[in-house]
Amino acid sequence: MLSAGVLLSSCSAPSIERGAGLREPLRGSRQLIVVVTSSWESPQGALQFFTRTDDSFQWTPAGERSALTVGSKGLGWGTGVHGGALGDGPVKREGDNRSPAGVFGLSAIYGYAAEGPSFRMPYIPLDSTVECVDDPGSKYYNMIVDRQNVERVDWTSSERMRFAGHEYQWGVVVEHNTNPRIPGDGSCIFLHIWGGPGAATTGCTALSEDGLVQILGILDPAAKPMLVQLPRSEYERLKSAWHLPEIGTASSP
Repeated sequence: MLSAGVLLSSCSAPSIERGAGLREPLRGSRQLIVVVTSSWESPQGALQFFTRTDDSFQWTPAGERSALTVGSKGLGWGTGVHGGALGDGPVKREGDNRSPAGVFGLSAIYGYAAEGPSFRMPYIPLDSTVECVDDPGSKYYNMIVDRQNVERVDWTSSERMRFAGHEYQWGVVVEHNTNPRIPGDGSCIFLHIWGGPGAATTGCTALSEDGLVQILGILDPAAKPMLVQLPRSEYERLKSAWHLPEIGTASSP
């Protein structure tokens, strides 16, 4: 959703009922990014992209599995299409260096380029005044805004995205803690370029530039792309209820 002073409002996601998890959170989705780590605490994992043509449970792999990193403290239950925490395991909080676990919509691509080269997803150009607000006391918490256009800058902490270095050259907005936006439950979650193999993040999910760019060229809003991000034990526990695809075991995790 675009609104005055807000490049991308986190309110663009569908309403979420916390704890609603064992419905079919992937209903209507035709594109799926699966991220699996070996445990709640592991900062490393693997990614696989899947597609399907209808609401059948037949997901088809698209491309090879690739290595990635998550938060330096691993994963914690986030708030997304699945609802909230669905059992044991840590819960994502602001500043905890965990990436959110669960099912999340993917709403937009961002980048340093003035225009997104043939992307189908909505595109956010990162001008020098674009920030993602991570101050829980701000009414713009967990929103990407242009500070030149907001009525009043009411935050003391934010990510100045244009100055984040090469890691933010391209990225995808992950709809964690979006509707409602709960102060302190975590903010500014993205898929972005990693700082190098094995380099953990402060809460985002990061992979090689080549791997990310390949995904950017495939994502289609009409296909309702989603991210499933879980430790392997939870993935196996929820696989039947959520009709998740089979994932390989030949490589880590």
